[in-house]
Amino acid sequence: MAAALAAALSIVWTSWRNGISPMPSSLRVRQAVAAEVNRIGGGLLVEAGSGWGTLGVHLAKHCPGWQVAGVENSPVPLAVSRLAARVLFRGREGEPPVVFRRGDLYGFPYREAGAVVCYLYPGAMKRLGPLLAEQLSSGSLVVSVCFALPGWQPERIVTCRDMYRTRIYVYRK
Repeated sequence: MAAALAAALSIVWTSWRNGISPMPSSLRVRQAVAAEVNRIGGGLLVEAGSGWGTLGVHLAKHCPGWQVAGVENSPVPLAVSRLAARVLFRGREGEPPVVFRRGDLYGFPYREAGAVVCYLYPGAMKRLGPLLAEQLSSGSLVVSVCFALPGWQPERIVTCRDMYRTRIYVYRK
């Protein structure tokens, strides 16, 4: 009981500090994001704000050639995503296709990323946009669920066939 209360308080505290709680994406959204990522070659794919890990794990399973790195600062969702990755990719040879790291998505070095995926809120997108503009190489892909990057022109906007008609914004640096 004490552990459950501590976990709940941790999520509430981190959600308050971040301005939003971790939110899993629907299957249709995950499929649409994977389709966009698969349009280009492989490399390092960073999920900025990986939450519960549902999107990162899906991308690791459905985007061959990509090494997925999820970045999350909330301890409980991070632990859940790490456990899910360990269970789902147990027994595979070589480096696992996804790793979840504890960290600040605004302090992460995006320079090596060939793609960045995010499902954040407008304030986070406003703050993340200049960092990506500064650090990403020309030709890098940015895929954002629900919220646009202010000041960036999307290459494409995909409307998912989920009940919310979720929009996926696709950018090329």
